Amino acid sequence: MNNSPSKKIWNRFKRNKFAFGGLVFISLMMVIGILGYLITPDQTPYASTINLALNKKKPGRSFQFLIISKNDKIKQVNVFEKMLFGQPANFKSIPITGYRIVGDKVLVQEYIGDDERPKETQYELKSLCPKCLMPSKMGTQQAVFEESNIYKQTFYLGTDPYGRDYLSRLILGIRVSLSVGLIAVLISLLIGVSLGAAAGYFGGKTDAIISWFMNVTWSLPSLLLIIAISFALGKGFWQIFIAVGLSTWVDVARLVRGQVLALKEVEYVEAANALGFSTFRTITKHILPNLAGPILVVASANFASAILLETGLSFLGFGAQPPMPSWGTMIKEHYGYIIMDAAYLAVLPGLAIMLTVYAFNLLAIGLRDAFDVKGQNVTV
Repeated sequence: MNNSPSKKIWNRFKRNKFAFGGLVFISLMMVIGILGYLITPDQTPYASTINLALNKKKPGRSFQFLIISKNDKIKQVNVFEKMLFGQPANFKSIPITGYRIVGDKVLVQEYIGDDERPKETQYELKSLCPKCLMPSKMGTQQAVFEESNIYKQTFYLGTDPYGRDYLSRLILGIRVSLSVGLIAVLISLLIGVSLGAAAGYFGGKTDAIISWFMNVTWSLPSLLLIIAISFALGKGFWQIFIAVGLSTWVDVARLVRGQVLALKEVEYVEAANALGFSTFRTITKHILPNLAGPILVVASANFASAILLETGLSFLGFGAQPPMPSWGTMIKEHYGYIIMDAAYLAVLPGLAIMLTVYAFNLLAIGLRDAFDVKGQNVTV
């Protein structure tokens, strides 16, 4: 039987059902975010296929589409590129309610709204479906036409005011939130651990200067600090990584400083100094590994904070810029519909934010209990 410390920590963590559920939820979100365009109904870049006739359609609506033109010059990308960046559409389509083939013409009832009478449009059969004019073993002329030019799409979470598939944009929004949270946490760990360890280990003037800097940063409201950094760096997706990371490092630094102050007096650290080990080796090999638990706890909590900060910034217009889907931007664009007939446009991204942040908070609490760091200087 394996009684290693890591095994005991994992067993304690698994016993916390809520924390384990949070980990499963986060893992699922990560898988969905990584797969990205491979699982979105709209696989065009940023899921930005616009069809104004389908604006604000309720979840679950299905429509029939007619392909009216194709562009063979559009390059088909490989699976990896498609997963990351999407596949530009090589055709143009319109929603229809019906059609009929009359001779060499196709008469189409074009959908223009639930309260509007369908618009009848005429197309040349040879321009839409050249195969339809040739003898075929595939079946009747109508069967060939339907296979070549007709498809059906269901909008499981409805459409936005531009007629874009809302489920696709919510899925791509996962990437923005999780990537901002991950990079921001890595930046905060790099800065926080470095400054906190230096302040705690060296003490004296080094500790005084770093502590003063931490207190000044701590006294500034996070959102205002991020906005100021965003003004300096400019609006954009990559700038928000840096801005959020530079505003969340103080928690890590305070934790590491306090722990290093206590650990630098223990016997194995004094033994390392007596053996002539370098300061860098003593800190990285003998002190910081013993802080892994508390650092993981505060990093999980900071992940949730980073997601909230990113969505707040996107709501204010400083985060990811259109047409890139972001949960905060989606709420900003649609919060006015809460009191109208399309409340789901703001409620769905709001629920996504709430559940993701709640999952990370549950994870942080579960890690705190598993590592048994309740009595230490850890903020969750």
